[in-house]
Amino acid sequence: MGLPMATNLQRHGLLHGVWNRSSEKSAAFAREYGCLHAQTPAVLAAECDAIVLCVSADADVMAVCRQIAGSVRDGALVIDCSTVAATTAREAAALLRKHAAGFLDCPVSGGTEGAIKGTLAIMAGGEESDFRRALPVLQAMGGKISHLGPSGAGQAAKATNQIMVAGINQAVTEAMAFAKSQGLPLEDLIELLGAGAAGCWFLDHRGPNMIKNEYPLGFKVELHQKDLAICRDMAASSGTKLPLVEMTMHHYRRLLNDGYRDEDISSLFRIKERMFSNGLEKDDER
Repeated sequence: MGLPMATNLQRHGLLHGVWNRSSEKSAAFAREYGCLHAQTPAVLAAECDAIVLCVSADADVMAVCRQIAGSVRDGALVIDCSTVAATTAREAAALLRKHAAGFLDCPVSGGTEGAIKGTLAIMAGGEESDFRRALPVLQAMGGKISHLGPSGAGQAAKATNQIMVAGINQAVTEAMAFAKSQGLPLEDLIELLGAGAAGCWFLDHRGPNMIKNEYPLGFKVELHQKDLAICRDMAASSGTKLPLVEMTMHHYRRLLNDGYRDEDISSLFRIKERMFSNGLEKDDER
């Protein structure tokens, strides 16, 4: 996600420099696009009025923000496009506020395709004034961009999105496995269903991969599993359970154990297809 997002920032004339934990990746990018290759986040923060983060986990966000805090410019903006807990977003915002910098939690949705095309849906939480200042940066990466409330609101919206993605993945992969078991012509069926009430982005873009039994990214199984754990924990804080989330995490654990952690989440079709080839397994009843 980070590579195409940075590329779009460069195309809009907004990119000054890059940093990556895999230094060789950021060095190669900097050579190709003629921008600064920063050795640390602190070096980059000292050079920029806005810093865009896109990392994998809560601890990573906080580690980068702590490194940035000591050198960030007064009035600078830190825009975090990672998917983490709302509490982490609020903690990062409080940390950077002490150093006179703004913070927006701006998780994104739309997959690798949306990142490449610059059409990501961006869900923003933070101060309204910071959001307005960040719009040129956000518009370089996204299509639909909304400010949803104070710090943490963007991450709460992304958690909502991830629950819905789990349900759509469950429904489409199970339906496609059923259709295959019925001997239906799947390519024709996808086109037909896409024109009716069952039509959706996931069916159009991931259904053809299920037919070929190929699952290029997309959205990694391992990352959605991590995101759903965030959703589960957020719900648990109010004493609520999310059965759909629990079921999907159970299925993802099986994919991870089978070595499919780097495949797209539509590889859930592998498990659904087994239901019809082997009979419903006890594990799938949970």
